[in-house]
Amino acid sequence: MEENITENIIEAKHVADSYTEQVRMVASSDLNGYGRLFGGRLMEWIDEVAGIVARRHSGKTVTTAMVDTLCFRGPAYPNDTLVLAGKVTSVGNSSMEVCVRTMLEDLNGVRRTINKAYLVLVALDKNEKPTRVPRLIIETEEEKMELELSKRRNELRNERRKINAN
Repeated sequence: MEENITENIIEAKHVADSYTEQVRMVASSDLNGYGRLFGGRLMEWIDEVAGIVARRHSGKTVTTAMVDTLCFRGPAYPNDTLVLAGKVTSVGNSSMEVCVRTMLEDLNGVRRTINKAYLVLVALDKNEKPTRVPRLIIETEEEKMELELSKRRNELRNERRKINAN
């Protein structure tokens, strides 16, 4: 009987295959003591979007291994419409770097970035062990630039790991 070897083939996916947008309206329960969006709430939403992106890319359960960069560029206030847009920027064997941009969307549809975050997520098999993920097909100049920048971020992560291990 012939084995089903297709289960072991790791296919490649396009960045667009796992692109995710989530739209939220800032509510009073999302605010900090200064009447602006609480950073911790935004971090929760970013992690959620990154998880969906990574699940879509890998087809697996995932876990967040690291929030690498989280850069707040501006506030959000009650009733503001936020768009969180996530995409895979690079992949390793079992890990995926995901970028999530948070944009404030004006009533006329114009979007302005108020936060950009990079997270590293790991795909898990049924025993919760790291498992291989599909390769990433890079097509556009923006995707190429993100891939190159992700290599530098990965080098910095490795340097930080060495420093923290001592």
